[in-house]
Amino acid sequence: MTNHRREPRRRGQGELEGLVLSALREAGGPATAGWVQERLGGDLAYTTVITILTRLLAKGAVTRERAGRSFAWTPVSDQAGLAAHKMRKLLDGESDREAVLASFVTSLEPGDERLLRELLDRAKDDGED
Repeated sequence: MTNHRREPRRRGQGELEGLVLSALREAGGPATAGWVQERLGGDLAYTTVITILTRLLAKGAVTRERAGRSFAWTPVSDQAGLAAHKMRKLLDGESDREAVLASFVTSLEPGDERLLRELLDRAKDDGED
């Protein structure tokens, strides 16, 4: 007899963090880990939710405040902010920042390069005010 048990789908790197951040944003205010677990359908263990929230706290993506014997969590950044944080962390870990940035820029699609130039120009203009 063969075993037809379905293995749970393996999530991509950062996918759980994104799901937890989305749930927190939907809360409209501070939320407990138990609320987040319920919101995500309860298929994650409570300890897994706590681990993800603690990692997000270390990354500066969420804050927490004491709520009785537990904590209430609030998102600080969205998915784009979390991705930007990861990019900065990778860049900070390299000794030759210029080479890394040059390699990144030359690998961009033309539309992304144009967008990056526009954003840099906008940031420069905002800094001159």
